[in-house]
Amino acid sequence: MVNTLKAESILTSEYSVVRDGGAGLIDLSSRGRILVSGSEAVMFLNGLITNDMKSLELNSWMPAAFANVQGRLLAAVRSIHHADGFLIETEESSRTAVLKLIERFTLAGDFKVADLTDETAELSVQGNAARDIVAKVLGAQVAKLERQKSLTREAHGNAVTLIRATHTAEDGFDIFVNRDHLPTMFAALTNAGARSVSKETFETLRIEAGVARYGVDMDETNVVTETNLDEAVSFTKGCYLGQEIIVRIKHRGHVAKKLTGLVLSENPAPPGAQVSSVDGKEIGRITSSTFSPKLNRAIALAYVKYDYLAPGTAVKIAGGEYETSGTTAELPFVRGSWYQ
Repeated sequence: MVNTLKAESILTSEYSVVRDGGAGLIDLSSRGRILVSGSEAVMFLNGLITNDMKSLELNSWMPAAFANVQGRLLAAVRSIHHADGFLIETEESSRTAVLKLIERFTLAGDFKVADLTDETAELSVQGNAARDIVAKVLGAQVAKLERQKSLTREAHGNAVTLIRATHTAEDGFDIFVNRDHLPTMFAALTNAGARSVSKETFETLRIEAGVARYGVDMDETNVVTETNLDEAVSFTKGCYLGQEIIVRIKHRGHVAKKLTGLVLSENPAPPGAQVSSVDGKEIGRITSSTFSPKLNRAIALAYVKYDYLAPGTAVKIAGGEYETSGTTAELPFVRGSWYQ
């Protein structure tokens, strides 16, 4: 019991430092980082990716997705335009798929692919104090970094790349370093005031923020536009894999179902639990669920049919021995400093 209470206290303090004005430090090094370069990199990537690579300026980044010919999601990524090419960053669960998708073009022209995952690392500072903490470690210029922009500079004799990004609905910066520089950067950020955040706490924060995870809240069974990746799709660029289906759905007006939030009456729901209307019709399923300290309620991410997406719609949730009621909610559940 003592150990359980201690663990709960640690999770609570980690959560509070992110939500209540401080900043948490999250290790994202398990994510995949793949460098694509060559004079034909833009041409090949533009035929594979949902966003417009031709519009991505140097020292900028954008979200994007890889889809199959049916418009179903193979990977959600972020593309960062470096001087030496495009860094394609994705979740650990989709790293292999992305590599396979792009490596097949290496013999088709001036198109080079290098998996940098094992030789690089990635940290994220999240919270209202992120700007001040990162400025202490990497200089005042970093604190002025605009969203969708990237910055590379020297720190402790190593090149460090940053982007302004959120995973928690709080202000934040993602920091890319060489793998052997990770301990030094981690120590510098914690000494400047960042608090290390566990995977358990990060899971609660990202669900509150409405951030979907590949392999958990979205996968190859989902059409890209069901997953709230709207900013990852260009509807004006030329042909790419899956474009026909994605554009057709856009012109139709809406998808059949969409990822949304649920506020639950009881404890967090098990993944895969069925969501039903009040008259018993099956209308969706749970993908992630947690207890939100900010809302003091259990919440969940779920796919729900279009006709039931309006916030406040009453639903029922059941899975195994679990059963409760709830209401649909607009995402994100928590609008932190990122939205101020």
